[in-house]
Amino acid sequence: MIGIFDSGIGGLTVVRAVMDALPDHDIVYFGDTARTPYGNKSGRTVVEYSIQNTEFLIEKGAKIIVMACNTASSVATQTLQERFDLPIYEVISPAVDLALEQTRKNIIGVIGTRATIESGIYEEKIRRRSAEAKVHSTACPLLVPLVEEGWTDKPETRMIVKKYVHPLKVRQIDTLILGCTHYPVIKPIIARKIGKKVRIIDSSVALAGQIRQFLTDNPETDARLGKNGTTRFYVSDITRQFQKTAKSVIRRPIELNRVDLQL
Repeated sequence: MIGIFDSGIGGLTVVRAVMDALPDHDIVYFGDTARTPYGNKSGRTVVEYSIQNTEFLIEKGAKIIVMACNTASSVATQTLQERFDLPIYEVISPAVDLALEQTRKNIIGVIGTRATIESGIYEEKIRRRSAEAKVHSTACPLLVPLVEEGWTDKPETRMIVKKYVHPLKVRQIDTLILGCTHYPVIKPIIARKIGKKVRIIDSSVALAGQIRQFLTDNPETDARLGKNGTTRFYVSDITRQFQKTAKSVIRRPIELNRVDLQL
């Protein structure tokens, strides 16, 4: 079973991408909706949440862990890899690899939560792979709450997105990394506001492709995974809006199971 966790709605874009890439594989998802967003939490708190989320998924039978959260990926990856003896995937590296493949002018933009942008993880990984690349980043703290509230096509959302991406347009980026798995939900708005010439990098699609390649290269790991095409969804809080948005992202009715995770 493939275990996927996120702070809320955003991780469902990764679930959808993994379902598309590996339709026969069983998936268990945990969305920490009671404690979302992670982007305004301290690094220490996010690490503690990530450990707890991973332990929960392992209890449910996960043999691979996918951190479908850029904030968690930016601060907790090393801790999880040292603590747990199973493959741990994060969303940042696949997005960076894809951005460097697609950029034409080596001018890359990144949008994400405040915690992700302040960590500098995207700049570090991009420059480690390409010394010539220029990276411009913008924190977008209002976008996660807007997505969680289902404001995916409101005038206010369009106005805020325009304000956030304007500095990146001025710097003439040619590639934009969506550094939060919530952002693909509003990708059409982001694409319109940043302009047709800018290539959008969706980390959920890049990550799903990397997992599929890993399982192709490691058949012994693939053989340990359930392949009944089932997906189970767990959350730490259930709201009507989350149910509505989740159905829209997954593109079919889903059953949400509430669980309590306490620090």
